[in-house]
Amino acid sequence: MIRVFIVDDHPVVIEGIHSLLQHEPDIEWVGQAKNAQSCLGYFVNNTADVVLMDISMPDMDGTELCAIMKEKYPGIFILGLSTFNQGLYIKKMMENGASGGIFFNGEVGEALTAYQRSSRTELPMLTNREKEILELIAEGFTNPQIAEKIFLSPFTVDTHRKNLLAKMNVKNTASLIRLAVEQKLI
Repeated sequence: MIRVFIVDDHPVVIEGIHSLLQHEPDIEWVGQAKNAQSCLGYFVNNTADVVLMDISMPDMDGTELCAIMKEKYPGIFILGLSTFNQGLYIKKMMENGASGGIFFNGEVGEALTAYQRSSRTELPMLTNREKEILELIAEGFTNPQIAEKIFLSPFTVDTHRKNLLAKMNVKNTASLIRLAVEQKLI
């Protein structure tokens, strides 16, 4: 029996994968977590053979969690789950111990190959909120408009915008959008 655990912050994803795997004779569903801390808590007293891990989670991204899990539990196979097709995220996940070369679909394999061939500078991981705000900035929304649209204060949106500029190492919004488009973040 292959004991499978999943960590993903989207309950629909967890339920979908669970429903796909529950009737497989060689697979035992041993647990689930919606965030990194719950996942780490589970493994204090339990184990699994395979962990299906979301790359983008709110409290700690999957690349960090993968590194921690592989250090503490080197025998566990970790498979990254993501809708990202940027080579940077895939490469970081593998560098931190995720299994995977033969499990990539065609699009992910192409993204990883393209990333490895490129001379791009490495970009930091963006939080889900930062990605959401980046997309809205690219659509031309102002800070007050973004704040109203996603129910935050304009001050919070401005802070996210400044963090994006700092993380992406650019000086203005135009450069931020240009880099995001070049790197296929939007």
